[in-house]
Amino acid sequence: MSQIIKGETGEWEIVIGLEIHAQITAHSKLFSGAPANFGAAPNTNVSLVDAAMPGMLPVLNKKCVEQAIRTGLGLNAKVNNHSVFARKNYFYPDLPQGYQISQFEDPIIGEGKIEIDLPDGSVKDIGITRLHLEQDAGKSVHDQHPNKSYVDLNRSGCALMEIVSEPDIRGAEEAAAYVTKIRMILRYLETCDGNMDEGSMRADVNISVRKVGDDLGTRAEIKNVNSVKAVQQAINFEAVRQVDILENGGSVDQETRLWDPVKLETRSMRSKEEAHDYRYFPDPDLLPLEFEQSWVDEIKQTLPELPDEKKHRFMNDFDLSAYDASVLIAERSRADYYETVAKGRDPKLAANWVINELLGILNKNDKTLSDSPISAEQLGGLIALISDETISGKIAKDVFAEMYKSGKNAEIIVEEKGLKQVTDTNAIESLIDQVMKENPDNVEKYRGGKDKLFGFFVGQVMKKSQGKANPNAVNKLLKEKLG
Repeated sequence: MSQIIKGETGEWEIVIGLEIHAQITAHSKLFSGAPANFGAAPNTNVSLVDAAMPGMLPVLNKKCVEQAIRTGLGLNAKVNNHSVFARKNYFYPDLPQGYQISQFEDPIIGEGKIEIDLPDGSVKDIGITRLHLEQDAGKSVHDQHPNKSYVDLNRSGCALMEIVSEPDIRGAEEAAAYVTKIRMILRYLETCDGNMDEGSMRADVNISVRKVGDDLGTRAEIKNVNSVKAVQQAINFEAVRQVDILENGGSVDQETRLWDPVKLETRSMRSKEEAHDYRYFPDPDLLPLEFEQSWVDEIKQTLPELPDEKKHRFMNDFDLSAYDASVLIAERSRADYYETVAKGRDPKLAANWVINELLGILNKNDKTLSDSPISAEQLGGLIALISDETISGKIAKDVFAEMYKSGKNAEIIVEEKGLKQVTDTNAIESLIDQVMKENPDNVEKYRGGKDKLFGFFVGQVMKKSQGKANPNAVNKLLKEKLG
């Protein structure tokens, strides 16, 4: 589903590769015991190693390695039992060492592949080039003083996984679907919380344009984009910018750019460095990372059912549409909630109530599933009452609203308010007789060929029953009596 830009000289195709930086969920940093939690006061989560004090040596955090392996397995990627940490040399005020410990030629995770879900219901495979471990830099703060910048080293040394895609992405929608799926996988695996607004997951967007069928063009990199929406906006702006340059006879510079969320534009930051500019070499303070395949196999046994596996199971076992399955597996907690609701009940009905009613009212009230006053067991109880015809679907909506407001079980609300559905055919026949007696003219018109009046009679009977009459029974008996 390539996104095409129509320029004055023809059609242009967008080619995108993404580098996602995901902070590993761990209690401490990659090479020190300092806390890695978000939101601490500036420069409080800093050890002597993070501050690059003389003589301080890095010690590798085993938990971070395990989390990288889990992620690699979740990306259907090759786990390399031998990898090497390297020094990536560059200067920033918030990089105390004057280099970043990363991986270059020998990363811990090699090639893999994930499936993305597109808005038109189709799916597409996106290749993963590699995942490597690296330490994060600190943070420069420029808005606290009119002519000074401050440095916060809390983030310095936090463990990052850099997940690099193949240039298989062909537009803003595909990029959004890819970032969404990566975040979903990381959250299922509990290897990164995926909170882009807190900076624990961010994307570098590599983008170029070319005439359809031509070789790859010169790419620009947009750094540190921190929301799915911003990824889409940055791609759409940058692609048009590059097409305009090329159609006016210019050439695209290979450079690093920043996304300005206020002006909604990219702007130049610096010329794009190549690998040799960073003077990579193996870190002399760290031995090559080596581990047995048996450890990888042990980790694999602990993986949860991943999003795509769950989606296909929901479609096969519960006969759900690809759209419904995709909505339900978007979060692991949501999928678990749905399965509890659907257990032993109509799975399609359960999906409709979770997606349309529950998620609808939660979104309307700006709440998440964890805030829901209705538990999965309670919603399942409501669906059971619909299925056994204790209440109608219409009354169920009133019961649901009361459940959301009070937190009470559906059975209690139905009992307290006397909402049980009338299924006694004699009682329903009596109501039908009353309606027919009160509307002799409409009875004659109906029998004379005005079939549309049937809905009028149904409405009158339901009104007399206060909505409690079984709709199927009403329809069946009305047809017999009116006929």
